[in-house]
Amino acid sequence: MDKKKLLKISTPGRICLFGEHQDYLGLPIIATAISRRIFIEGTKRNDKVIRINLPDIHDTETITLNGLLPYTKERDYYRSSLNVLLKNGYTFSNGFDCVVHGDIPINSGTSSSSALVVTWINFISRMSDQSVILPTEKIAEYAHCAEVLEFSEPGGMMDHYSTSVGNIIWLESAPEIKLEKINSRLGAFVLGNSLEPKDTKAILARVKHGVLNIINELRKEYSDFSIHKIKLDEIEDYKKHLSNEQLELLGGTLTNRDITFKAKKIFNNEPLNDHQIGELLNQHQNILRDILKISTPKIDRMIEAALNAGAYGAKINGSGGGGCMFAYAPENPEKVLEAVKMISNDSFIVYPDEGTREEKSEVVK
Repeated sequence: MDKKKLLKISTPGRICLFGEHQDYLGLPIIATAISRRIFIEGTKRNDKVIRINLPDIHDTETITLNGLLPYTKERDYYRSSLNVLLKNGYTFSNGFDCVVHGDIPINSGTSSSSALVVTWINFISRMSDQSVILPTEKIAEYAHCAEVLEFSEPGGMMDHYSTSVGNIIWLESAPEIKLEKINSRLGAFVLGNSLEPKDTKAILARVKHGVLNIINELRKEYSDFSIHKIKLDEIEDYKKHLSNEQLELLGGTLTNRDITFKAKKIFNNEPLNDHQIGELLNQHQNILRDILKISTPKIDRMIEAALNAGAYGAKINGSGGGGCMFAYAPENPEKVLEAVKMISNDSFIVYPDEGTREEKSEVVK
């Protein structure tokens, strides 16, 4: 067999610092990539077959390249990513053998699926006949198409941009994409996986549709109503049009929006005030737990343990209903980790990390 270059691509997971359940409303978020990653490595074949080895889940996948690919299962991301590139003019004369593995907790709110899609698109664009090294923003755009738009799912763009671009980002998705890289230096986090199963689609649909219904109801009476412009102290003006539950949900959404803007101001100041960041994380968690109701008793206990052990702030991560929490612990993260592990042993220290990248290449026979 001729010598072939082994291509290896990796992408981080992410945690949402501020703006949970905001990006699909067009409201801004602040997220950071974390030092747990997914890797794809492989070499080209002499035919048009793609063989994917998935040792982490003890599975394999085989795809034959022959025009646009029919989807064979729910969330068929390997095929949808190929279709997105095919629709955008990329061609594939060769298949490839590859291995997918990683250490991002799966289905736990740390964007394992988006990191997978970002890694795959970065990998297959380089494996295409065009052999393109895409800008990270373009990878994020394609990944959002492959994961969300191709399957008409309710997610936003935060996961794709934060995992692709890396480190800390501010992202606005309306009226157009606005991405800012935040250069502050954050310390350690403790990421704790509750190991509780979560239904991301159901939670996203419930919370997202709840807020969208409120917006639609208010726009029937006030055509210029905007979730971006309304002030928190103005919601009483709309009381007669909303139920108490809707009024509470609207208030929680606006509070989270305002917390995100406060956090951005803190990030823009040097040196970074870690205690203020931690306090805003706690405020954010209170809304997610008490109003959006996406936390769980076990995650609440993990958060309490982290705070009692010296973490500056903590919150549930991702869509909620299970999955992971994280605690900001720039001092003594090992002590915080020990406390969280008393409740869930699947916990670890992570740091902000760079985005999708090519790892050191090798030549194989």
